[in-house]
Amino acid sequence: MNALARILEWPSEAEDALGLALWDAASLARAMGGTAHGEFQCSGVEIDSRDVVPGDLFFALKGEAMDGHRFVSAAFQKGAAAVVVDRAVEGPHILVSDTSRALELLAAAARARVDARVIGVTGSVGKTGVKEAIFAALDRASRGRAHRSVKSYNNHVGVPLSLARMPARSRFGIFEMGMNHAGEIAALTRQVRPHVAVITTIAPAHIENLGSEKAIADAKAEIFGGLEAGGTAVIPADSPHYERLRAAALALGAKVVSFGKAAHADVRLLDAVSAPGGGSLVTADLGDRRVCYTVAAPGEHWVANSLCVMAAVRAAGGDLGAAGLALAELAGLKGRGARFACKTQGGGIAMVIDESYNANPASMRATLTQLGKTPANRRIVVLGAMKELGEHGPAYHAALVEPLAAAQADYAILVGDEMQPLADELGKGAASALGKALPFAHCANAQEALAALEAFGVEGGDAILVKGSNSVGLGALVSALEQNKE
Repeated sequence: MNALARILEWPSEAEDALGLALWDAASLARAMGGTAHGEFQCSGVEIDSRDVVPGDLFFALKGEAMDGHRFVSAAFQKGAAAVVVDRAVEGPHILVSDTSRALELLAAAARARVDARVIGVTGSVGKTGVKEAIFAALDRASRGRAHRSVKSYNNHVGVPLSLARMPARSRFGIFEMGMNHAGEIAALTRQVRPHVAVITTIAPAHIENLGSEKAIADAKAEIFGGLEAGGTAVIPADSPHYERLRAAALALGAKVVSFGKAAHADVRLLDAVSAPGGGSLVTADLGDRRVCYTVAAPGEHWVANSLCVMAAVRAAGGDLGAAGLALAELAGLKGRGARFACKTQGGGIAMVIDESYNANPASMRATLTQLGKTPANRRIVVLGAMKELGEHGPAYHAALVEPLAAAQADYAILVGDEMQPLADELGKGAASALGKALPFAHCANAQEALAALEAFGVEGGDAILVKGSNSVGLGALVSALEQNKE
């Protein structure tokens, strides 16, 4: 049989009839109930004109302080194939009555047209890293046919946007869902309709709005409400709220798979030892088999995250070998554990640990614990305020004195008014690793923190941890250090 005959006899699949473009004018108009003006195809969907690349569909969304219609011309100048608007404009467009509603309708159409296993991920800590690891595993095994929400697009705009970007040929979809009020995840999970719903952990993030950890657990458990029939709930076995989460999942008819150290965990940690490079070599029991794999990201929290990834990948019908390879290769994300070497004025090399994107009591403790295990001549910590803790905030900030001392820090820079209780504790003479009072500076903002760091002086062999809630703006300090990146 010659090559042409083989090609002609190649088995056809239903997906062969699907177009290669993400969306075309007719399908967009049909999905959103709008009117198409012009013939076009688009390869992406964007809501920020600054991020538009040639071929994108730009949604002119309206917010409380901004109207995206002001940036339609800018979107076209950057190469947008078309725009979605609520008023007629020059150039290819879809005319709708409400652009925000149109985005939700397009998300629903994208979800309905795929024959894919969909995973939803939420949790107080670790959801972005876990989402990225699950994606890396499933994308590897499916040869590039996995899709996920990028960055932290996990709210009422980010989730439908991520769904609208999902190609029709996707075999897997992984979507992150966040919240700071009850009811938010319920709305998001109804859009995502996951086959697997993952909760990474429960911690006092957003406790200001929710009042208690039990209420936080209930809010996270809303993700189970969107599960497809016969879906799987992946929950942390070591959480004090395990039974609460389990009951919520079972009440909705979900299969429950737990992960952790606990004896009852379905994906149970057997052993974890330090690996070269700062990661861990993990052995886990999955019930019918044992697996051993390397986790590149350092820290005990990433050992727990890896068990969650294994549970989710297996529940989605993915390849566990690919999951192990993904975990071995996945380095820290920018703002969420990324590490880089930076040159010092003396010609040495210091290591920067970038945790500038978020912070809550659980993640602060975990990150400081890992810092204490990080080889360094000196350990410098830049800690930004933990937001949305409400009346609990002062106590949670003051309590950081313990993990800070355990981390064997040599100098601390505290940023934000909320850090005053910790400053008060350190001012009482809380001990450093050398048994002396830990020297510190309390700064109002990232600019002052950078000045304090420069005044202290960074030397070769230093490890610098930068961690705080994103709104504190410590990403600017990290960017300044990146100017001297090795």
